Amino acid sequence: QVQLVESGGGLVQPGESLGLSCAASGSIFSINTMGWYRQAPGKQRELVAFITRSGSTNYADFVKGRFTISRDNAKNTVYLQMNSLKPEDTAVYYCNVGVVWQLRVTDYWGQGTQVTVSS
Repeated sequence: QVQLVESGGGLVQPGESLGLSCAASGSIFSINTMGWYRQAPGKQRELVAFITRSGSTNYADFVKGRFTISRDNAKNTVYLQMNSLKPEDTAVYYCNVGVVWQLRVTDYWGQGTQVTVSS
């Protein structure tokens, strides 16, 4: 009953920027933590960043100073602004949202959006 729709991926050159968004819709009372993960070919999924309901953020070391996570609670949307992109940032990026519904919290995943950084 909850759908996450991601957008914003694409192909960029090193040093350029991309902004990702993930909007949740459906049976939602509220949303707790929202985060972004990524998975490169042949590698495990890894946490990129997360943001709590109150706005506290945490970032993986490999994106600190380059990426910014934010959220709009009124729109049930989480964003990831990616600056100074590097080839090693190439991956499928997935959003993850903790949805509160009927006194339970359930994790939902977006469909993934491809980010390719190449010259």
